[in-house]
Amino acid sequence: MKTKQYLLIACIIGLSACASKVRLDDLPSVTDRTATGQGTVGANGTGNSVGNATGSDPSNGLGIKTPGLIPTVDVNNDTKTQPDAGMLAKRSIYFDYDSFSIRDDAKPVLQAHAKNLNNNRNTKISLEGNTDERGGAEYNLALGQKRANAVQEALQLMGVQIAQMEAVSFGKEKPKSTGSDEAGYAENRRTDIQYK
Repeated sequence: MKTKQYLLIACIIGLSACASKVRLDDLPSVTDRTATGQGTVGANGTGNSVGNATGSDPSNGLGIKTPGLIPTVDVNNDTKTQPDAGMLAKRSIYFDYDSFSIRDDAKPVLQAHAKNLNNNRNTKISLEGNTDERGGAEYNLALGQKRANAVQEALQLMGVQIAQMEAVSFGKEKPKSTGSDEAGYAENRRTDIQYK
């Protein structure tokens, strides 16, 4: 009887040693790698944090959500499966006003592109950050770069090699929509994924 109890205790200790307090969907912090390397640019050009439009920003102070941002893709598992062609057709990652936080609706699109890029290591992409027409040219170029960098870092966390990606900003110079209303602005707040 004691042997069974010792075996049970050993199993419990073994399982508890394997247990992790880290949630499976937690990701490491993403740092700001813009030209300044410090903080973010606010609406007035100062070092304010750029948050999302909802006012709740569970981020690391850079406007990039870290817990639950994007689950990682296991490239060693199921590499024979082709990515969802419907998701690969989507080439724009949209952002909230004055934000460079990756939204939840972008996860399936990013996962499909990450899987495609991981299966095709010679494929290269350009990540083109864009903004709506509001704000000054310098501010919008910086915000567009942060949006492109956020998508690049999300794809890198999913296993895509940094050498496969180039992040650039067009600011407000390459609008998808010419409308000056919220619907038009929403179309222009994006990072486009362009395959080379």
